[in-house]
Amino acid sequence: MKSHLNGECWLDDDGNPIQAHGGGILEHNGVYYWYGENRDAVARKENGNKNYLGGGVAAYHSSDLVHWKSLSVVLKASDDPQHDLHVGNVLERPKVIYHPTSKKFVMWMHVDSQDYKMARAGVAVADDPAGPFRYLQSFRPNQFMSRDQTVFIDRDGIAYHIGASDNNATAMISQLSDDFLSPSRKFVKAFEKRYMEAFSFVEHAGKYWMLASGCTGWKPNQARSAVADHFMGPWQELANPCVGDGADLTFGGQSAYIIPAGRINRGPVAMFDIWRPDDLKTSGYVWLPITWKGGQMVIRHQPRWPNPMD
Repeated sequence: MKSHLNGECWLDDDGNPIQAHGGGILEHNGVYYWYGENRDAVARKENGNKNYLGGGVAAYHSSDLVHWKSLSVVLKASDDPQHDLHVGNVLERPKVIYHPTSKKFVMWMHVDSQDYKMARAGVAVADDPAGPFRYLQSFRPNQFMSRDQTVFIDRDGIAYHIGASDNNATAMISQLSDDFLSPSRKFVKAFEKRYMEAFSFVEHAGKYWMLASGCTGWKPNQARSAVADHFMGPWQELANPCVGDGADLTFGGQSAYIIPAGRINRGPVAMFDIWRPDDLKTSGYVWLPITWKGGQMVIRHQPRWPNPMD
């Protein structure tokens, strides 16, 4: 069986680097869709500073979470300097959820200016998981800043948006509207003054578990974890969930998403990015199974995904 070397740049079925950085997985009708930042663009330097050209959101599909076929760019960047998705702006951490009533696929993302002062959440929709997605708008959820972000659907069908707010000092958890297209007025601030980003969530054993990162830019740091009985909290911080060599720096990576237990994977899988800022398009991936012991989330390093010993 084909496997990917954890930490390396993964290739799709055509032999090209997978451009799904900071991404997430949607399972729909037995197919897995992997959406992420398309970094297949040449960095440029202006006034001595390096800027990264936005390449929109790329997507891939798979039946086994191993072999990935490219769907190309499903949300394109814009050449309009006034557009949120202008190639000179920031587009990060796209996540897609499915609305069962409208049958729309809803993409949430962090959109920002190069100086990160815009700090907004953007929303796009599609009629098909393979796109194309149509960009709708951006906003600050409930008037609060929103940078690194993700979305989560609870067992009762209620969806939530989670974003790094207050200059990354706080996690803002906002219940979404019934159509998943905007935040409702129900929200809480969590992890105040804890400076977290790269949020990922999973439900296990009747509780909600969070995996996140400290705020050190492209450089890896020690992973964070937390648990709650209700998604809007209160949340209790736990120990670093990573175990083994390299655990103090999250095995060189940063959390991106947790794939829930499903028909292929027997348990949840934590997705991490290995950022290579000098050549972002070759940034690598690490996928590792999550287990639990003594009320703690545990993530042990393995050399390959999937582990040939499984």
